[in-house]
Amino acid sequence: MEYSYYNPTAIQFGKGQIKSIVNFISKDQKVLVVYGGGSIKKNGVYDQVVSALDGYTWSEFSGVEPNPSVETLNKAVEIIKAEKIDFILAVGGGSVIDGCKYLAAASLYDGDGWDFLEGRKVEKALPLGAILTLPATGSESNVNSVISKKSTNEKRYFGSPLLYPKFAVLDSSVMSTLDDRQLANGLVDAFVHTCEQYLTYPNTSLLHDGYAQTILKGLHTLAQDWSNRKTELWQENLMLLANQALNGFIGSGVPQDWATHMIGHEITAFYGLDHAQSLAVVQPYLLRVMIEDKKEKLLQMGKEVFNMPQNYEIVIEAIEYMYQSIGVPTKLSAYKTDDKVIENITKALESHGMTALGEKGNITLDKVSKILEMSLKPFNL
Repeated sequence: MEYSYYNPTAIQFGKGQIKSIVNFISKDQKVLVVYGGGSIKKNGVYDQVVSALDGYTWSEFSGVEPNPSVETLNKAVEIIKAEKIDFILAVGGGSVIDGCKYLAAASLYDGDGWDFLEGRKVEKALPLGAILTLPATGSESNVNSVISKKSTNEKRYFGSPLLYPKFAVLDSSVMSTLDDRQLANGLVDAFVHTCEQYLTYPNTSLLHDGYAQTILKGLHTLAQDWSNRKTELWQENLMLLANQALNGFIGSGVPQDWATHMIGHEITAFYGLDHAQSLAVVQPYLLRVMIEDKKEKLLQMGKEVFNMPQNYEIVIEAIEYMYQSIGVPTKLSAYKTDDKVIENITKALESHGMTALGEKGNITLDKVSKILEMSLKPFNL
């Protein structure tokens, strides 16, 4: 096993840590505070940011939507260039943080920022920091960003070591206003992130497997303890588990899949499902279609995470039950789509060059079609 692991993001974990951002932003930097729909003005986060930035020159940009769109973000790029912003402060969940990574790269680029989503290398970027309000994606301490283009129904990703946030504030007390849908989405997203780096084929690293299994067991425990989801202890654990699921370590040097994400991105782009919702309707059927490749790790997961008998299907059903128990459907048929779902998704994947997905590159478009067919069937069929 060989790998290089690097993560320079400083984690400021715990209550009252928002004030610590002054240790990472100098007074001579002009700051743009970026957030979403305004919930931060209801939970006290905005006031804490304003207090922390006392004496700084700063402005704000709001309206970054779930599944952030390049159309919205380019408005912020114009502001950053016009006002000569030096530092971007993302205040929100993964969508806001992903959007700010796009801003960091696009604001120092003379061309169309969408070029980065089509493979252009990021040569330079503005520094950014993150105050996390909705745990799910781990974007607060990784290099990845997923951006949508509404005009073409596309959802693409890019990344660069230049896009690591300088710091990430993880204060679970800011989660008090999150609704059940947001909490459930965060849990499912973190669980699938971990599975993408674990449910592949056996590897030689006891540490990576054990680390991943600990994260999966923790998330499963939170799902079982769903009735306590509004407590500080429950929310604190979700915030930490989601962060560790995608900070880059558990995937270092081991096989990774990400097919569920690639298919899910296309579903979200076409039909507007939440990111986690799209993952939950793909993953169980992908595991069934690819059972020959996944069976050894599924059996290991059954033993180490669910404490279940050695049966592949029972383990997959346990995953489905966990999602359903917190209100996240596992059937695409539960959502409003159309009769062109399979055609739309497979054509989009083909146009993006994603015709050989998975850890072995053997999830073809025919297999994607089969996965979607299974997900589209109601439970009683």
